[in-house]
Amino acid sequence: MNQATTPIVRNVDARHRYEILVEGERAGFTAYRDRDGQRVFFHTEIDDAFAGRGLASVLVREALSDVRSSGGRIVPVCPYVAKFLKKHEEFADLTDPVTPEILQWLETTLAR
Repeated sequence: MNQATTPIVRNVDARHRYEILVEGERAGFTAYRDRDGQRVFFHTEIDDAFAGRGLASVLVREALSDVRSSGGRIVPVCPYVAKFLKKHEEFADLTDPVTPEILQWLETTLAR
């Protein structure tokens, strides 16, 4: 990958996810659902062809920064997002705990 090529992260609201693009090609995404001012992240995926480049970290950082700028809260159901948050305490102030209630809500929401 050319170092000059900066990955682009965009929120695709209609699909409830942030996508990361490398040279115009979708390299991965982190999926969410919104609930009362909370953005519940539940799945992050980077395509195998783009693995090992640190793209998941770039993607999640940009997604969480977007939530911050919109005044929202983060709920890290996704194991990758939860792991990221442990290493990046700058997002601790907008992180809410994963509760059984949220998990139940997410399951119901995704089943629709």
